[in-house]
Amino acid sequence: MPKSDRPRAPRQVTGKWLALALALLVQVAFVAVLIFSVHWQNRKPEPISAELYAPPGKAPATEAPPQPAPQPAPQPAPQPTPAKPPAVATPAPKVEKPDTRSAEIALKARQEEERKRKADALRRDEEQRNRAQQEALARQKLDEKKKTDEKLAESRARQQRETEAMRAQAEHEGEARAKAERDAQARAQQTAQRAKAEADWIRSIQAKVRGNVTVPPDMAGNPEAIFEVVQLPTGEIIDVQLKKSSGARAYDDALQRAILKSSPLPRPDRPDLFQRSLTLRFRPTD
Repeated sequence: MPKSDRPRAPRQVTGKWLALALALLVQVAFVAVLIFSVHWQNRKPEPISAELYAPPGKAPATEAPPQPAPQPAPQPAPQPTPAKPPAVATPAPKVEKPDTRSAEIALKARQEEERKRKADALRRDEEQRNRAQQEALARQKLDEKKKTDEKLAESRARQQRETEAMRAQAEHEGEARAKAERDAQARAQQTAQRAKAEADWIRSIQAKVRGNVTVPPDMAGNPEAIFEVVQLPTGEIIDVQLKKSSGARAYDDALQRAILKSSPLPRPDRPDLFQRSLTLRFRPTD
């Protein structure tokens, strides 16, 4: 603690005289008590008298002569009390007036130290709370990051599964489309081949019928006549019906006779091409 450079205040004179008066008063009281004690011990004892009485109704036997009262024992002469030397007043101890400024400085120092101690305790508590909050926040962020990573990984896995499923579906659809295209091409090819084979078969029938037709000499133009022919699998003709006339009756009749004459009709190269009912078209110049 820093000391003050100011000079101390001089002692007050009234305090010294007050201490001296109190010391003299104590000495006088002590002497008075001593004198009273000696006087009380040298006091003479007081005599005690006693009277005797006879019981009532009976005469006294013989009256004894009265006994003389006992004389008090001679008291020893009081010894003179040696006089005590007069008490010398001892000077009261010097009581220095406390330095109020130093006390105030010490009190302020203690208060400042207590304030610093409390402030340090509060600071440590605050640091501990802040540290705990930071740790809790760090754990929370770590948990959130972990959950986010898990969700991200799950999302990526789901996207990968969906992508693989879409790829597989696309491949399957591509294969299905390719197969459908191949099937369509095959069917188209088969249809084309069937149509070609059927057309070849019809042309062969038409060629045989034309070989048996005698076209009228006055035939004008190139009209078309359509016939429906019913046949057996062996090619034998069962019935012939004119569906569309060429406009020339003689040409229609010649065609009908030629069809009947062409029985049995040529059979197809493939059995699946056979048709019981055929539609045949004819023109004179074909």
